[in-house]
This record gives sequence, C-alpha cells and structure tokens, in this order.
Amino acid sequence: MANPLLENWDGPFKLAPFDEISDEHFEPAFEEALEAAREEVVAIAENPEKPSFANTIEALEASGEQLDKVLSVFFTVAGSDSNAKRQELQREFSPKLAAYSSEVTGNKALFERIEALWQSRDNLDLTDEQQRLLMLTRRRFVRAGAALSGESDKRMREIMGRLAELGTQFTQNLLADESGWYMELDEQALENLPEFVVSSAREAGREKGLETPVITLSRSLIVPFLQFSPRRDLREKAFRAWEARGAMGGETDNRAICAEILRLREERAQLLGYENFAAYKLETEMAKTPDRVRDLLMQVWEPAKAQAERDADVLTEMMQADGINAELRPWDWRYYAEKRRQAEHDLDEAAVKPYLSLEAMIEAAFGTANRLFGLEFKELDVPLYHPDCRAWEVSRNGAHIAVFIGDYFARASKRSGAWCSAMRGQAKIPKTQGPVVLNTCNFAKGDPALLSYDDARTLFHEFGHALHHLLSDVNYGSISGTSVARDFVELPSQLYEHWLEVPEVLEKYARHYQTGEAMPPELLEKMLKAANFDQGFQTVEYVASAMVDLTFHEGGAPGDVMDKQLETLDKLGMPEAITMRHATPQFAHVFAGDGYSSGYYSYMWSEVMDADAFASFEEEGGPFDEERAKALESHILSKGGSADPEALYTAFRGRMPGVEALLKGRGLAA
Repeated sequence: MANPLLENWDGPFKLAPFDEISDEHFEPAFEEALEAAREEVVAIAENPEKPSFANTIEALEASGEQLDKVLSVFFTVAGSDSNAKRQELQREFSPKLAAYSSEVTGNKALFERIEALWQSRDNLDLTDEQQRLLMLTRRRFVRAGAALSGESDKRMREIMGRLAELGTQFTQNLLADESGWYMELDEQALENLPEFVVSSAREAGREKGLETPVITLSRSLIVPFLQFSPRRDLREKAFRAWEARGAMGGETDNRAICAEILRLREERAQLLGYENFAAYKLETEMAKTPDRVRDLLMQVWEPAKAQAERDADVLTEMMQADGINAELRPWDWRYYAEKRRQAEHDLDEAAVKPYLSLEAMIEAAFGTANRLFGLEFKELDVPLYHPDCRAWEVSRNGAHIAVFIGDYFARASKRSGAWCSAMRGQAKIPKTQGPVVLNTCNFAKGDPALLSYDDARTLFHEFGHALHHLLSDVNYGSISGTSVARDFVELPSQLYEHWLEVPEVLEKYARHYQTGEAMPPELLEKMLKAANFDQGFQTVEYVASAMVDLTFHEGGAPGDVMDKQLETLDKLGMPEAITMRHATPQFAHVFAGDGYSSGYYSYMWSEVMDADAFASFEEEGGPFDEERAKALESHILSKGGSADPEALYTAFRGRMPGVEALLKGRGLAA
C-alpha cells in the first residue's frame, strides 16, 4: 500500500496530508527515508569529480529531503499530540538518527571534500552567503568530531547515540509526570476563584473524563490557581506537585538522567579538546565565553535580588495581616503578589481577561505584522494533525509567502511550554520553497478562550519567532529562519512582545469578547503600568535557572545534580521564597536536547538587544516607523544565519547595546 509520507504532497501549498497519515505509516517511511538519505550522502562523499561547492556543499543541502518530510510530521505530532505508539517510536528513532548524524559527520571522505573546499575558499569565487555556509558546514563537522579517529571517533558516536536516548527519555518522563497529576476541586475550593479559572478547571476536568473541575500541571492553569486561591493548603499541594515534576521517584524520575547527560557532555567536549562543555558550546554563540555570560547575569542578579528581597518583606507583612504567622513560602508569593498588584495598581486580572480573548490577540499579532511588514493572513480549510489546529496563508502584495499554523490549547498529549517550529523552511536552492511555520502554546481552553496578559505576551513572543521564518529571504535552507546563534534567536521573539505594550494596538484589539467594547482607558493604563510588576521575582527565578545551567556545564560534571543545584543557589543567596523557574529534573530547555544547554542565559542576552532595538523605533517615528521596520526586516528578519549576528545587529542599530535599557525596561535601574 502507498505510504502518504513518501508520496508527493500535491495538496494545497504542498502541506502534509494529515488526514491520510496514521501511526502505522511512520516506521516504514522513516526506515525508507533514512536509507535514501544515507545513499545520498555516500554518493556525495564518493563522487569521483573534484570537490566543488555545487557537488559537495549544495549537494548536502539537497540531501535528505524525504527524511526531512517524514520527520517534520512525526516530531510535530510527537510533541503536540503524543500517544504511547508515538513515544515508542521516538525512543526507537532517536538513537538511529543520532547514529545517522554521526555517520555523516564521521564520513572521512566527505569531510576531506569539505576541508579541501575550505582550504581553497579564497579561489572559489563564492558569494558572502556561500562563504558563510561553507564555514558553518565545516564547523559543524569539526565540532561533531569529524577530525577524530580511532577510539575517540568510536566513543564520540557512542556518546551522541546515548545522549539522544536520554533526551527522549527525559522528555517522556516529564510529560508523564505532567499529564498524570491533577487535583480535584470541590465547590468550597472554587470559592473566591475568578470565573476564568473555574471555567478552565472545569474544562480540564472534562478532558480527563471527570465531572469535577481539576487543577493540572499546565502552567496556564496552575499559575492562575496559585495567584487567586485563598486556600494555602491547596496552593502548597499544587505547588509541590509542580515543583516535583521529573523528581517524583520511580520510572519517570529524571535526576539520574540529568547526571548522566552532564557526564557525557563533559566527555564529549574534552574529546574535542575543550576544557568543559560550556566552553565548547559558547564558542559559536555571541557571548563566546562563560565569563561573559556570568558577567551579564550578575549585572542583572544583584539589582533583581535586592528588589525581590524588598518585595518579600512587603508580602510577608500582608500574609501576617491575614493571620498567618509563618515564613513566606514559594506557594504564597504569587497569591500575595496578586493581592498587592490589585491594591497598588487597582488591577484585577479577572477584569482584564475578557478583553484579551485568544481570537482578539491572534488578530492583534497579525494586524501588527501587517502594519510593520505588509503581511496579510487568510484562514485556510486544510487537514491538520489535531482539531484544535488552525492554518492561515501568509501573503504580501498578493504573492504567497508561507503557511502559518497555530496550535494554541493545552492538552494532556502535548508537552508543556510554548515553541515555534518550521515544518518546512524557506529556501531557494536547490528549489524555491515557502516556509510552513507552526506556533504551539498551552493556553487553557475556554468558551471562549481568554488570555492573561502574560499569555498574550507568549502569543506575541512565539509569533516573533514565526516572523523570523516567514520573512526569511536566503538561498539555503540550513541557514534560513531561526538557524542562528542561540543567544540571537530570541531577539525577534522578545522584540515583538513590545508591540503588545503599544497603547494603539491594545486600543484596537483589546475588546470585550461579549460586547466588542474597547478596554476602558483607565483599565488599559493600569494594565500597562502593572506590566513590570514583580520583576524582582521574575528576574530572580530566571537568572537562578541560567546560573545553574552555566554552572552545571562550566565545571566538572556533578555526581548529584540536586546537591549542585542547591550549592549554586546558596552561593547566589537565593531568596527562600523564590524557586528556580525550571528546577533541574524538569529543565527541558537544558536536558531534553542540546538546544539551550549552557544557553538558557540567551533570553537575557537577547533582551539586552531587544530593549535597545525597540528604543530605536521610539527614537525615530514611533512603534510603527516605516524605515525602522524596513531595517529590521532587511538586516535581521530576512537574513537568517547568512551573516554573523553581531554584524547583523550593528547594521540594524549602528552599534551593540549595553545592559542599561534592559534594567530600565524591567524597572530595576537604580
């Protein structure tokens, strides 16, 4: 029987035919596509012709197309709509993909061709983009161990295969803990909760086949519960379960997995001649060295910690005024911070949410992109992988650019968090193709779905990543879109969040879901003034996580990761009532794969730039300044990884920024 994953996709925009694909198709398609990719790589390596950019580098760019198609579908559904079969296939595919990657980078004949081109690069008459691609390709091979031989080469392959297995297991363990825990709420526990929390809890209960409302470990549900529930006992129970994800004991415990990952990463770096994994990983980032990362984080840590300690004193007084003579604990902070916000800013989040419906915020993100970049969005009726998903054609001046897919709601089968991915990247060589871009979020489902201000910022953040894909205009797919340094990739996403703070955007789109009336000016003003509220807390929990990540990878691999975490936080003087944003056993950014390992700091590195970049709009004609928008697209959003990120930012802004704009933006400046 024909396998739709291996057929030509001739439907609208050549999208995957999700309505024809079943789980039984994945394994045979994967095996066939993997073998085809292997054969293509061998053919490149054994080509009897003299190495050329076309028959080696461009040939590598064109190889593995069928495998990419299969995996784009599989990893999309495995992350967003998992089931037992898909988890089994993930465990099976991961080591095979790691072995294949090692085969490619370990192919000595292939590396010799790449090295020959590198040594003669000045005589090849390459464009700047081709020079960059050649450099990146060679660097990728060298950093993967292509120059190793003998036992070192063999050991590197073993390490990469094992790391792939461990990353998959970490993710699946975390998903099991998150989807397996819930807390039922009786009518008494629902008292004093805002209607949007009650509605979301009832919806979560229905999804689990229960008649009672429940609190799950989905961030978009548990955080509002911690903010609004007056029941300290229930807050503590929910928070402890949330904090225990990945460390609940038994088969899903991630602590030993984290320790083994750190040991293998250290060995991997040392095989390549680096002192430690942080030195290896940061070499290709904008930061370059662990010392520069630590310097940035500590510049922010001290003022953030000082603010958090002042805030803790205020919250403790509020708690004691409620008759609770105890120390302020992590399950108390959000509750009393919310009460303080309501008192100081007279802002009730329950009053805000009716104006921030999911539909309105999608329109706001699209409308802002239209004003800045001329993009237009038309909803499509095409088969997708889940009924909750929606798709839009993206065009400009009548010309097709891309397809954008939104998958916004939390469900037990979806891993936590929010992310952007490209099911197909933009490219012109070996053939022209427009991107297919996916934003995945975990908003609480409702009728309608109402977002908090933080949820709306998440939507804008992920759409900023999407714009990096949508506006990409390079020749080669491997350097298109978000294929940039990790500490540069968050610039477009964090920068786009600023447009949610623009009053004229909210005046137009923040409208009551029932009446259609605009958010009252006084409520809008309160919401924007409160946007920087509790930044001491938010900055401390983030920087603590980034420092633990850096410390894990900068020194010797710890035998006990929890002891090392505690030691690091003690040295920082971590406030007792605040925890890391992501405790080690649930730190998917760092342990689900290599993406943000030694790189969690990158959100803050990018924030230094995004604060400065938005200031450039304000210094000129305002948030929608036409020339600044053109510069942003031409120097950053369209360039992908085709040039050095520092050169791209300098071309956009004229200089690199300092930390002052970030501290001012977070309200932490002296």
